[in-house]
Amino acid sequence: MSAFQPDFKIGVLGGGQLGRMMIQSAIDFNFNVHVLDPDNNAPCKDIATSFTTGALTDYDTVYAFGKDKDLITIEIENVNTAALLQLQKEGKKVYPQPQVIELIKNKVKQKKFYLNNFIPTAQFVETDNKADVASKKHFLPFVNKLATEGYDGRGVQVIREEKDLEKAFDKPGFVEKLIDFEKEISVIVARNESGEIKTYPTVEMVFHPVHNLVEYLFSPATISNDIEEKAQQIAHDVIQKLDMVGLLAIEMFVTRDGEVLVNEVAPRTHNSGHQSIEGNTTSQFEQHLRAILNLPLGATDISLPSAMVNLLGEAGFTGDAVYEGMNEVLATPGVHVHLYGKKVTKPFRKMGHVTIADHDINSLKEKVKFVQAQLKIKA
Repeated sequence: MSAFQPDFKIGVLGGGQLGRMMIQSAIDFNFNVHVLDPDNNAPCKDIATSFTTGALTDYDTVYAFGKDKDLITIEIENVNTAALLQLQKEGKKVYPQPQVIELIKNKVKQKKFYLNNFIPTAQFVETDNKADVASKKHFLPFVNKLATEGYDGRGVQVIREEKDLEKAFDKPGFVEKLIDFEKEISVIVARNESGEIKTYPTVEMVFHPVHNLVEYLFSPATISNDIEEKAQQIAHDVIQKLDMVGLLAIEMFVTRDGEVLVNEVAPRTHNSGHQSIEGNTTSQFEQHLRAILNLPLGATDISLPSAMVNLLGEAGFTGDAVYEGMNEVLATPGVHVHLYGKKVTKPFRKMGHVTIADHDINSLKEKVKFVQAQLKIKA
């Protein structure tokens, strides 16, 4: 059945902002998108074709949701993959494939995949608990990461000295050699069922120094042609070796000696691709739909140099969101505000993002500073 037939049903596990922006692209094609999410007030609630409240990790809930869908996809990895595997066995299309989701949502399995497939990544040692992390002090400095449950900066601890070992996680994970990197970059890559692959030009990310989530990014990244070629080839290799259908975000480190190492990946649309809505010929959200529906992949060329600034809830404020400085930001040429439909703000909660497009890179950087200083989300 064609996705363009009126009774074709796309099911999405997860109703957050990524699902919301996916639906906004799906509306252009008149696709029917049905959403499952545990939050009855999730960002997708009012724009999905139908919205079901339920746990994404519960087998029966996910299985029942997927039974009448023609294709099931995700906007978050923490889902019940056993239910998705059963739906796949029964003939449902599930993209990305359940076995790929299962591998990627466990960061230890991710790291082993890179090692087994000769994909460059930082040295690591698997750990069982806090005591096991402490026994690896000869490996310092390192980053302690949880195998599962890490998201948006959670589940990551930088441990530089022995006195920092008290911050280690008391759950299974790994310690990874702390990389002396020059830049953090990301490449979004898509692959459809026919095997067509397209990558987006590399972007450069700047992370919050404490909360380990992206504050802003620039597209294209300021890197050499050699680094660009390495990053693009790695992205191509990873999605091909995973044999994955869908959209994959690959975060990487550029070391000071010119190496490119994979940090981690996400089998879905991603914060590092938001600038593509205004900055590239095809947005990552449209590309995701094209990939999972086995449509021709869209052009990924940069329309204009662009930046993306995450709009985070201000520290010390929890409650109904109040936006300060919105008029000043909206009066700035090239600025596009995207709010996620979240009524309540919390410290550092992602409430939206701003995309800025400009022919001049210096002007782009100045506008990023202006947006960060001007637009505040309080309660």
